[in-house]
Amino acid sequence: MHAPFWLTTALLFPILLYQGKRARRVTPRLPEAGGETSGQYGEGAPKFRLQVIGESTAAGVGVYAHSDGLASQLALRLHERTGKTIGWQTFGVNGIRLGDLLQTLASEKLSHADAVLLCMGVNDTTGFTSRARFRQHLKTLRSAILPLSRAPITLLSVPPMEKFTALPSPLRHIMGWRARQLDRIYRDLALQAPADFRYFNYPIAEDPSLLANDGYHPSQRGYQFIAKALAERDWGL
Repeated sequence: MHAPFWLTTALLFPILLYQGKRARRVTPRLPEAGGETSGQYGEGAPKFRLQVIGESTAAGVGVYAHSDGLASQLALRLHERTGKTIGWQTFGVNGIRLGDLLQTLASEKLSHADAVLLCMGVNDTTGFTSRARFRQHLKTLRSAILPLSRAPITLLSVPPMEKFTALPSPLRHIMGWRARQLDRIYRDLALQAPADFRYFNYPIAEDPSLLANDGYHPSQRGYQFIAKALAERDWGL
């Protein structure tokens, strides 16, 4: 089924290898966000607690403080939409793959959550994690998250890497192709096990100002754009 992808990748391998090495060399390495990794919007005890976990998006790469990152901005939009007190917490590691995230989470003390949003897939795409392994890691994550939240894990679709301006063509198109393959696993799991997973599309944006200056991660406006789109979805509030 995926033979065309692997054949194309093999034929273009020398070019892809060169472009990948050059992209790593010339792309600015942005730090993770600083500041508090949790907070709330509204008074009193939170009526809804949001937990965001994953790779660089959860780590707030592209902004200076987590208050401008996805978890905080999504909690703010949910508070504004419902008037309810919304708590948020985020945990992310820049450059991490899903298998390594599982090991890291085992030693982290995360709070109880009414919803868990997973932001993963870019590093598993660039690292060519096998589809079978990616699927198994997701199932393992579901079991690991159960003590924190019995709600289905919300899978934020793998970002459309063919739109990452930091990546030249044909590299970004091959990465976009692979990202869609991993994203298909998200979709399938959400259909097959709705009690464990649900799927939200990554908002499509064409405005280059929504990317940070590395052409790879969301900017402050980018996180706001994603949060605004996600806040319109059904969070059970």
